[in-house]
Parts: sequence; structure tokens; C-alpha cells
Amino acid sequence: MQASGYTAAALGQARAPVQVSVILPVHDAEPWLDECLGSVLQQDFEGSMELSIFNDASKDKSMTIIEKWKEKLEGSGILVVIGGHDSPSPRGVGYSKNQAIAQSSGSYLCFLDSDDVMMPQRVRLQHAAAVRHPTSIIGCQVRREPPNSTERYTRWINHLAPDQLLTQVFTSNGPTVIMPTWFCSRAWFSHVGPFDEGGRGVPEDLLFFHEHLRKGGGLVRVDQSLLLYRYHPGAATHSILETTIWTHRVRFLEEWALPHWATFTIWNAGRQGRRLYRSLTAGSRCKVVAFCDVDENKIKKGFYCYEDSQERPKPRVPVLHFRAAQPPFVICVKLDLTGGAFEDNLRSLHLQEGRDFLHFS
Repeated sequence: MQASGYTAAALGQARAPVQVSVILPVHDAEPWLDECLGSVLQQDFEGSMELSIFNDASKDKSMTIIEKWKEKLEGSGILVVIGGHDSPSPRGVGYSKNQAIAQSSGSYLCFLDSDDVMMPQRVRLQHAAAVRHPTSIIGCQVRREPPNSTERYTRWINHLAPDQLLTQVFTSNGPTVIMPTWFCSRAWFSHVGPFDEGGRGVPEDLLFFHEHLRKGGGLVRVDQSLLLYRYHPGAATHSILETTIWTHRVRFLEEWALPHWATFTIWNAGRQGRRLYRSLTAGSRCKVVAFCDVDENKIKKGFYCYEDSQERPKPRVPVLHFRAAQPPFVICVKLDLTGGAFEDNLRSLHLQEGRDFLHFS
């Protein structure tokens, strides 16, 4: 491998555009690459495909595996474009994705993580959906490996209703269409992107997702399980601090949702609800007319006082029973953790998600 960065363009390879480019960033992916690359070979898509790999300073045998599969893939008509660098340190997932996209030529981009496995119909089905929805990110349902590693998260990924792909974009789960399943047109990616290249600790997929929504992009999920989505300690997502994600979520909530509401109630007078209140800008805090809860002790106290506020007098926000509170609500109760009690309470109010409440749990 060359010491400096290298791309197909730098090597002078002139190619006609293909329909779909599979975008594959690689960093020390030796344990998973055989299965991952084999799943590219097994695609049943009848159009033209290429695989664009960017090797981000791998120190293991990733390049040996890639070179082995290059011959197999090209023998089946899938062009393989390989770029990368062997600097002492990796430059991060955002940089690697951008480089893999830049060296590719497909009209559509199919994102693939090196530790995941595509089902044979993935490219075909997502390409068909992307043709119908040219300004959308197309996702799919997933199968988690190990199967019981993130049961609640996997259930959330797979079972959000179509409208919830937009109404639940503020939750701690992150993008409602998860990055390893993304498929979109190159034209739309260029309109929104590129990915942030801040490197380790930067949630480049969440930042791109927010920008996609700012620019009016849609969200579509193919309701078939088209990806084996691995969970393991080495996954890049584990390098991102919860506080970083929290800050981005709060700012996006304030930018994209709260301007539409003159006032709102925070559902949860406990730790998470109070944390949200404290994280808001002064202008947004002024819109909070109450907290609501079911805890009799919190309700009996009657108010929450923001002791660390520099305002005088310190803000005191009423704490009400949820039936006495007024929508719209920002809900800071985690779904699926109360044995159905919270969900029953919410349904009893006959509210419309997106208009009358949003989840921030």
C-alpha cells in the first residue's frame, strides 16, 4: 500500500458511471471482512455495481483480504475501487466515507459497514425505493448479531411507523433510519453532505442526518430485514460520548421543533426531564409552562426550582399530574420500560405525535 493517500482518479482510471456504488470504509476489519465482502458478491441486483473501499490506516490483514476479494468481485462484474492511506493513525469514519464516495462513480450510494453483512436483495430493493424517493434516505429493517444484544433498540429500529421516522428523530436512539442501512442518490448526498471529518468521537451520521432534515429530505424504510447489524465492543459508535450526543439533540430540538410551539410541558419531573430543562437556552426555558408526572411525591412538592440559574428570582416551574397538564409535550420517559403504563397514559389523552408531543427519551 502506498504511503500517501491514493484513489482511482489519482491512478488515472477512467470509468463510465455505474448505477450503484457500495461505500465501504475499512479500519482493522479483518475479523468480519470475508463475510462482508461475500455479501456484496451475493447481491441479486441486475444493474451495474461497484464497490468503493477506503482503507483508513489498517494495521491488520484487511488489505490482504480486500485484494483476495477484488479478483472474485471483478470476475462477477462488480468493479472494485480501492483507496486509502497508511499514516500512523486513522482519520476517522467521516473522512473515510467521504473519500470512498469521491473515488466512486455510481448514481446511487449504498453505505455498508465493514462488520456488517447485506442480504442478497438489499441493493435491488433499496435502489427501487431510492428511484421513487430521490430526496430521501432509504433504510431497512435489520437483524442484530448477537441476537439479544440490543433488544429494545432493535425493536425500535424495525417497528417505527412511517410517520414516526420523522416524529422520533430527537430520541437518544439517534437517527430513525440507522446509518448502516443508508441508501440514497449521489445528487442528494452532494446537496446535503459531506460528512463531518472531525474523527473519533464525532457523530458524523447524526450530524448528516440533521442536515438532511434541515434541507427537507425524506425518510423511507424498506420493511424487510436486509442487513445483519453487528454489535461488538470495537464498533466506532462506542467512541462517542453520551454528552456529545445529548448536546446535538437538544440544539436540534430547539432549532427544528420548539420554534413551532409557543409553550410546552416536559413530561417527566425526574432526572431526565430536569436535565433537559437545564440544557435549554434561556429562550426555550421560558416556553416551559410545567413539568408533568405520575409520581405523587413530585406532584405534592408542587414545583421545580432551577437552583443553578443566574436569573433572579430563580425559575420555579409547576409540577402537575399528567392529566392536569396541557400539550404539547416533550416526553422524557423512556419507551418500553414501564410495563406499558406510560404508553397507556399517553394513549388515554388522544394526542397526535408530532403535533401534540415529541419523544426525547
